[in-house]
Amino acid sequence: MTRIASPLTASQLESLARKRAAAKMGWFMHATVYVLVNLGLAALALSNGHTWHAYPLLGWGLGLAIHGAAVWVAGPGATLHERLIERERARLGAPR
Repeated sequence: MTRIASPLTASQLESLARKRAAAKMGWFMHATVYVLVNLGLAALALSNGHTWHAYPLLGWGLGLAIHGAAVWVAGPGATLHERLIERERARLGAPR
């Protein structure tokens, strides 16, 4: 038996919108720090003729990509935890 989710109230929509905006702003801040720090590391490394700056660039870049996927790909709906809770409630036939 599939239950149809009831529409969100205005306060729930406001809360969800603020949560999503905060997550996206967090990613933008993360990306800005990533770019600035890695530019500094590249300048430092290349001024001494080294290329070690590629390691933090790649490692941190992977973290930034995962953060972005969590915000931009998984973020449009509810969080994974909330979706799992809703799925279990639907299976049990429990009201929201």
